[in-house]
Amino acid sequence: MPTAHWCAKPNGCSMRRIGDPYNPSSNFECDRYAGVMSTAPFRTYLRAPDDPRIAGIASMDAYSWADRALANPRGAALFNAWLDRYRNEEFFGITNDGTRMSGLFELYPDGAPVESIMRAVGRLLESVNDQERARLCHPLDARERRAWMNPEVYLQRHGLRLDETAPDLRERILEVLRASLSPRGYEKARNLMRVNQFLGELVNAPRVLNEYSYNFNLFGAPAADAPWGWSLYGHHLCLNCLVVAGQMVLTPLFMGAEPNCIDAGPYAGLTELAEEERLGLALMRGLSVDLRDRAQLYRHKRDPSMPAGRVAVADELHLTGAYRDNRIVPYEGVSAAAFSHADQRQLLDLVATYCSCLPEGPLAAQMARVERHLRDTYFCWIGGVDDDSPFYYRIQSPVILIEFDHHAGVFLGNAEPEKFHVHTLVRTPNGNDYGIELVRQACERASAVR
Repeated sequence: MPTAHWCAKPNGCSMRRIGDPYNPSSNFECDRYAGVMSTAPFRTYLRAPDDPRIAGIASMDAYSWADRALANPRGAALFNAWLDRYRNEEFFGITNDGTRMSGLFELYPDGAPVESIMRAVGRLLESVNDQERARLCHPLDARERRAWMNPEVYLQRHGLRLDETAPDLRERILEVLRASLSPRGYEKARNLMRVNQFLGELVNAPRVLNEYSYNFNLFGAPAADAPWGWSLYGHHLCLNCLVVAGQMVLTPLFMGAEPNCIDAGPYAGLTELAEEERLGLALMRGLSVDLRDRAQLYRHKRDPSMPAGRVAVADELHLTGAYRDNRIVPYEGVSAAAFSHADQRQLLDLVATYCSCLPEGPLAAQMARVERHLRDTYFCWIGGVDDDSPFYYRIQSPVILIEFDHHAGVFLGNAEPEKFHVHTLVRTPNGNDYGIELVRQACERASAVR
């Protein structure tokens, strides 16, 4: 089994302009794609201002846009089903067969930067007034911990919304993120927020889609020896952090972008989620023909042989998105036990990319868990493997579940999935999303001491 020391290093993206160097709307190509992605194709799919999908959005804010979404029968059916699960389901956790495996997660310090996070949270709490504090702070076991959702439709209005807070308070919230995440993780989160701003500019929706249209919440009382955490959620970025006994859990973790490349303005050249695409495709292409055939569940991203409902509204091929905390996801594809040493190394490198938001200590601990269960890890693929084909893949083991998916347009007009609209998810199955299994152990330990 491959072994390595894992560290959180920034994945730099070297950009080169391939259009007119003096034209701010020139296209870009990202070195990290290594030829996988062509030049900013999303502009082909920009909607006209009177397109029914976005007509009137320029005059709307997040609240009126949500009202409009709920007035649409299709949108109302989707979101009401989500809210019904949120209100009525108790947490069990994602499993592969409906039974939680035990003994997978152990309560021990893994080098999480707890003191730095606590100092940042302390500065935040010093900055809020009583009304803001009441909106921001929740009990650790509050249902609001599971209220995250990645669409822009503003249904879950818990916590402080960054675009409604004063700049100095907003910066204190960002300091909590900076203290909690690796440098690369913080950079990635902020980049996705900037991409959201760019999308808002593309469709003239500054009050619906902007750099700060995200909600931040605190759960429990920050302490060195007791569990507590925070969440940030909004369009294409949902972070859930739990800290307990020097240890950190950072799932569910959702990161996405439409488009995933900025080609104009002050952040022109910024691209995200390219490494996840490149490394996933390289792994699939590098497998032997037999293993590739076993991994590939369907030849096409929206394959006509798929069962009804496999392509889901909003989630496309994702199985573990918002309000799917208890979903049964059977193992599919091929086991990494059949991989060569080189294939296993590529798989671990791919997993490390998804875990790179973690600080160095928690990252090393997470990768050690993944390696211990490498032979119980499954890799599956849907779609083609050529340069232009959109695809989905999933990596699933007892201790981690990762999904990558190319999507059709929401604010852009592509009716079929394209490679510039990306969704990614990371989950901790078997009851430890939100760190809930570690919280259970911490409570048992505290009860035994009393």
